[in-house]
Amino acid sequence: MRVIGGASVADQAFQVDLRGVVDLLSRHLYASPRVYLRELLQNAVDAITARGGDGGRVAIETGGGTLRVHDDGVGLTADEVHTLLATIGRSSKRDELGFARHDFLGQFGIGLLSAFLVADEIEVVTRSARGGDAVRWTGRSEGSYRVEPAERDEPGTTVTLRARPGAAELLSPPVVADLARTYGSLLPVDLTVDGVPVTGGGPPWRASHRDPAGRRRALEKYCEELYGFTPFDVVDLDVPEAGLTGVAFILPQAVSPTARASHRVYLKRMLLAEGVEGLLPEWAFFARCVVDAGELRPTASREALYEDELLDATREGLGEVLRQWLVRLSETDPPRLRGFLRLHQLGVKAMALHDADMLRIVDRWLDYETSAGPMTLAEFRRRHPDGRFTPSVDEFRRLSAVAGAQGVGLVNGGYVHDTEIIERLPELDPDIRLARLDAAQLTTTFGVLDPAAELALRPFLAAAQRAVERLGCEVVIRDFDPASLPALYLTSRDAQFREELGRARDEADELWADVLGAVGATAGVERPQLVLNHRNPLARRVTSLGEDGPVEPAVQALYGQALLLGHHPLRPADTAVLNRSFIGLLEWAVHAPEAPQ
Repeated sequence: MRVIGGASVADQAFQVDLRGVVDLLSRHLYASPRVYLRELLQNAVDAITARGGDGGRVAIETGGGTLRVHDDGVGLTADEVHTLLATIGRSSKRDELGFARHDFLGQFGIGLLSAFLVADEIEVVTRSARGGDAVRWTGRSEGSYRVEPAERDEPGTTVTLRARPGAAELLSPPVVADLARTYGSLLPVDLTVDGVPVTGGGPPWRASHRDPAGRRRALEKYCEELYGFTPFDVVDLDVPEAGLTGVAFILPQAVSPTARASHRVYLKRMLLAEGVEGLLPEWAFFARCVVDAGELRPTASREALYEDELLDATREGLGEVLRQWLVRLSETDPPRLRGFLRLHQLGVKAMALHDADMLRIVDRWLDYETSAGPMTLAEFRRRHPDGRFTPSVDEFRRLSAVAGAQGVGLVNGGYVHDTEIIERLPELDPDIRLARLDAAQLTTTFGVLDPAAELALRPFLAAAQRAVERLGCEVVIRDFDPASLPALYLTSRDAQFREELGRARDEADELWADVLGAVGATAGVERPQLVLNHRNPLARRVTSLGEDGPVEPAVQALYGQALLLGHHPLRPADTAVLNRSFIGLLEWAVHAPEAPQ
């Protein structure tokens, strides 16, 4: 009691509305009322752990809308019943009594309240192994409880629930048996439901087998039962600092990297949840794990893992295990590695951005699209020491045939992570040379016309230049393969930058147009090129058109075709020229001089 302003003021205790607390648990803490059995099992296993010794027994009985959970654990005295069962949120006394050691499953002291999700009354009959008489504690959901003497010969505890209206199914024998198998099948105690054993054998990845092949078959069957697929491979997991063991099942089919990767996680052999996310690094989306951890912390709802430094270290440790598995696969079973890469190359590419071993695997084993067909980057460099790559798929598709015909090897670096991986290759070997292709440089590999032919074509070139001058393009004539291609539109990176800058300036408001105009004034003056192929019959006929021929629409039509074949974006001016050239050629084709009178 304190005195303030001459008046005595007494501290008051908070009044807890138990119905409100139960409503909070059911609506906001637990995802489903089905967790009530997990919490009862947790309390029973903790009591067995507190008593010490080997084994322990938990027997569940069902029938008539009633559930009883018996354990032969340490039990409680009358004082402990008042302290542990009738106080919400006070952990200090629980710690003093030895019920908060790290080897216990429960850490929050609210597990018993979850029983109010399915029952309006909880009866606990318990007798302590430390001595004393048996005690019956009866708690009601409206917030009251009663403690009285009871009869029980052996130490341990029995919890009895009677289903409240609407919850009878959750206490029915088949549902209880299913929940017990789901949550408690790996527990290190003798767990039975109506006399039928639930536990036995422990974690499947720790079971003994006559040979590795037998173990592999058993784990594959386990994966089929859990996830419904036969894994591509099974990887043993071990992270000692988290007390974690388990297995990772590699998915046998391709999945999106953005797909939710959820895992089955046990804590001290009690199921935490079947859909835990964030256990593996994001790049390891190709694996589904089943693990048991002794040191990781659950959230208050015991349905997810608590994000802390240990979980971060565990995530890195599991990623390292999967990385080492891939390295071993590359060394011992390359065909199987290729099969994996065909399915899950995105995950390996993501690893290769930061890991030298993964980069080496990608370089040696992952096929890339090249102008000479699919092959690995290492094989491509062997065949094309001065090869090039394109940073976009469209650029590769429009230039691969031309580059290949000129003997210039080209790699498609336009898919996810490919350009970054190619640019990292010198980290493996400083002598690796695989530079980005500047399309304008291809003209240096094209054949030039002899001086006489070039001189004869000057009038045509002048007329052709006038036809595309306002489009910011330069016309040149070269001799190159493939001969089936009449014209090629080539733009350097500088010219492409100027084109993009121009489009942005046209679409911007007045202020930004002035700013972009100032930037464009400092850029170079190199322009894109329309390269006419003198080896192509159509292009040669166009170059031979006289002054009276449709030079302007013909050149503009070749310009439009080159843009379309090269998948270049069309500006409004380009679209207008395409339409105009089509109409011009059509008019010229159907025009006939009037017959003489």
